[in-house]
Amino acid sequence: MRKTCNVIELVLLFALAAAPLPAQGIEPPATPPAQTAPLERQFMAEPVQVTAGMSRAGEGYCAPAGNQLCYQAYPDGYPFYQIFVQPFDPAAPGPRPPRRVSPGRGRTTCSWFSPDGQRLLFASSHLDPGLDETEAKARAEAEADARSGRRRRYQWDFDPHLDLFTARLDGTDLVRITDTPGYDAECSFSPDGKSILFVSDRDGDPDIYVCDADGKNVRQLTDQPGYDGGPFFSPDGAWIAYRTDRLEKDLLQIHVMRADGSDDTAITQGRGVHWAPYWHPNQPWLIWTGADHSDPKARPNYDLWIARYDPAGNAARMSEPLRLTDHPGADVLPAFSPDGSLLIWTASRDDGGGRTPSSQLWAARLDLDAIEAALPPLPPATPLPSTKPPTP
Repeated sequence: MRKTCNVIELVLLFALAAAPLPAQGIEPPATPPAQTAPLERQFMAEPVQVTAGMSRAGEGYCAPAGNQLCYQAYPDGYPFYQIFVQPFDPAAPGPRPPRRVSPGRGRTTCSWFSPDGQRLLFASSHLDPGLDETEAKARAEAEADARSGRRRRYQWDFDPHLDLFTARLDGTDLVRITDTPGYDAECSFSPDGKSILFVSDRDGDPDIYVCDADGKNVRQLTDQPGYDGGPFFSPDGAWIAYRTDRLEKDLLQIHVMRADGSDDTAITQGRGVHWAPYWHPNQPWLIWTGADHSDPKARPNYDLWIARYDPAGNAARMSEPLRLTDHPGADVLPAFSPDGSLLIWTASRDDGGGRTPSSQLWAARLDLDAIEAALPPLPPATPLPSTKPPTP
């Protein structure tokens, strides 16, 4: 299943598809330019680039101990993302030598540490029986684009050969978790490590599923027409945040639902694209990426937004969102360090080399008190419109 370029893909186009750069060393520039924009100076320290040496990198998450990052990146000379881990020092973030964990071939995406920090979960298509042809086609397109100077419109392939795998952090002991025809990706562990959330189009439409950590006992949580994806459990495991375009095709909105699929509630609405929700580990906050698409003549700018939710058992009760970033580049795919003090996200910001910036991972220390003071209050409590999970 291949989606042609639409609003969802334009999100990724601006966020992830900047022109590739030649491979660089892992040392940051000696005098990088200031990276904070006026608004975000209220809420964070100067951002620091933490990936380098590959043309693009993004969707990064911290290990439970806070000492490593996992992410996807384009290795030199290969046309698809691979999964990497690298050391991370929260006290002094910066580029470190990465280590590839995925097999090295095929499309890969959506890495996530197990709660004990010993294994990595990710999606991979390396078992695609037609992989040689898939790679050859991608390389031929890249070579043709390089000769012509063409900037091909980005598109995300719902590759039917993507399945879920886990491996040790050195890439050994690769274990297959799903083995069902169709796209299986966008995966993460529950806080207790007993379950895996993922997205699959095995029923013909991308929906959210949950299974045991070994891949057994698969249950479907969403079952409405349209794309549902990018799910994450709340820190207590009681709620799931995700993105969906079920209300209007290609206009992603943030939803939350209970872990069993009930009480599904829209958090955002309107002529915008909202995606990549992520829970703060110890504050009742939900962060996501958003952009206004109401003006078809304006180029939307993707920034990070955060809202408070009711910590007393009703995560669907949300405040009005607070904008955290206002940089002219794309700011997407936010995540927090395990102690909640650092923001880690994918951004297209100038690395100081005078070139068009590619998407890389960045980190910044947050002013939690400033965010708390600026966040709007919760609205008055109202009963949830109760919904039931789909029948298995």
